[in-house]
Amino acid sequence: MARASLLSQDWMKFSSYKERLLGLSFGLLSTRHHDLSYNLTWRTLTDPSRLASASIRRQLGHNLLSALKYTYKIDQRDSHIRPTKGYAFLSSSQVGGLWDNKGLNFFRQEFDVRGALPFGFWNAALNVGVGAGVVLPLARGFMNSSTPVTDRFNLGGHSSPVCSLGGISSLLGFRTRGVGPTEARRLVPGESEDGSAAVPGRDYLGGDLAVSAFADLSFDLPLKVFRDAGIHGHAFLTAGNLVKLSEGQYKNFSLDEFRRSLGVVLELALFCRLNCSGSR
Repeated sequence: MARASLLSQDWMKFSSYKERLLGLSFGLLSTRHHDLSYNLTWRTLTDPSRLASASIRRQLGHNLLSALKYTYKIDQRDSHIRPTKGYAFLSSSQVGGLWDNKGLNFFRQEFDVRGALPFGFWNAALNVGVGAGVVLPLARGFMNSSTPVTDRFNLGGHSSPVCSLGGISSLLGFRTRGVGPTEARRLVPGESEDGSAAVPGRDYLGGDLAVSAFADLSFDLPLKVFRDAGIHGHAFLTAGNLVKLSEGQYKNFSLDEFRRSLGVVLELALFCRLNCSGSR
C-alpha cells in the first residue's frame, strides 16, 4: 500500500512554529500483530512571529525525513473505548535519517501496556496502563547532538488515556504540551505600550524520555436515564513526566528528581460511550 499526504499543523501557541509535511508512506508489511512501513517526508518548519526561542530557531527550515517504522501490537480488550476486561501491549520502533539527513537522524522507541479488570457490579472495571518512550539522536557524539523537536514526546491535553493506545501524550489536567522543558522566546523591545520589552512567554520543547501511567475506574450510574444515554462515570488517576537527554542534558538527569517532579492528577468525570473526549 502506498499513500501520499499533505499535513499542516500550527504549534505557534505552544512552541512557536508551524509544521508542513508533504510525504509518501509505503506499507511494506501488515498483519494482525505486525506493521512495517517506510516514510519519506519533506518537512518544513516556520516561525511567522519571529519570536521563537533559540532552540526552536535552530530547527527551522526544510528537511527530508526518511524513516522506517515497525509496530507490534496485541489487543485482547473487549472494547477500545470502555474496556472491562482483557489486556493490550504495543511496541513501536522508528529509525529516522536513513539517508543521513542532518538533524533528522534519530531512534525512537515506545512501549504501552494496558490491562482491564471487571468488578462484577454496575458494569464497573479498573483499567491501568503504563507507557514509556525514548528518542535518541543518531550521529557522531550523539548524546551531545539534538533530536528533532517534532519527534520528541509531549504530555498534556484533554484526550482520554484509556482510548489512546500507543500514544504517550495524554495527561488530563495539564494544558496541551504543558509538561517538560521550556525556553524563553525572543525578547522584542517596544512591544508594550510604554515602549519597554514585553514578557516573551516560553516555548514548550518536549522531551527525549517520557513516562506516563494511569488508573481508571469506570462504572454505570444508578439512574436509568444516564445508562440509556450512554453516560457513565470515571474516577481516574494520571501521572507522567518527561525530560531532555540530548545536547548533553543527560549529564543532569537524576532519577530521584524525575520521580519527585511527576505530574499527578486525580479527577472524577462523566463520559459518553460515543466518544473519547469526555466532559468534566
